[in-house]
Amino acid sequence: MNQLKILVVDDESRMRKLVRDFLVKKDFEVVEAADGEEAVDIFFKNNDIDLIILDVMMPKMDGWEVCKEIRQYSKVPIIMLTAKTEERDELMGFELGVDEYISKPFSPKILVARVEAILRRAGLEQNNETLIAGGIELDVSAHEVRIDGEIIQLSYKEFELLNYFIVNQGVALSREKILNNVWNYDYFGDARTIDTHVKKLRNKLGDKGDYIKTIWGMGYKFEVV
Repeated sequence: MNQLKILVVDDESRMRKLVRDFLVKKDFEVVEAADGEEAVDIFFKNNDIDLIILDVMMPKMDGWEVCKEIRQYSKVPIIMLTAKTEERDELMGFELGVDEYISKPFSPKILVARVEAILRRAGLEQNNETLIAGGIELDVSAHEVRIDGEIIQLSYKEFELLNYFIVNQGVALSREKILNNVWNYDYFGDARTIDTHVKKLRNKLGDKGDYIKTIWGMGYKFEVV
C-alpha cells in the first residue's frame, strides 16, 4: 500500500521539521512548503496530496487565501494551524471549508492523532454506499450530497456529520457522542465546535435542515418528519 502524502505548509522551518518528524514516524510521506504560493504550486503539481496542514500567517499568500484557492477545485481535508484564538477566526476557517482548527502551541502527538482520525474517516469514501433520508441522498463513495436531486457543497466534516446523523436517525445524540464518533478522537474543547458545524449544515440543507432537531442541554437528533 502506498504511503499517504501530507503537505505541511508553514513559513517557520523549525515548525515544519517538528510536524514532519512526528508524521514520518507514523509512516506518512511528507512534502513541505514555506509559503502560500509554494503550497498552491505543490498541491496542483503533485495531484496526490491526501491532507494539508496549513498555517494561517504566511508571506506572499496567507492560509485563508490558500484554502480558498484549493477549495475551488478539491475537497482534500485541511487542518488549519494558527496562533490566533479569536472565535471569528475559527468561524472563518469553517466557512472556508477547513476540517480542523488547531491553535498554537499544540501537542504534535495530538496533531498526528487528528490527522489519523481524518484519514480514517476519509477511508469511508471507498465504500459503495448511498444513504437516503427525506429527499437527502448521501453518496459515500463519491462523497456527494444531493437535495431533491441537486448536488450541494459540504465541507469534509459537514459531510461526516450528516452521514452520522442519517445513520442514527431518530436517536438522541449527545455532543460528546457526536465528537467521539465524527471527530473520532478525544476532544478537549467546548460544544461550540459541534454547534457551529450543525448551524452550517442546517443552512446548507435548506428546508431539510429542520430534520436536525436540537435537544436542549444534550445535543441533537436527526428525524425526518
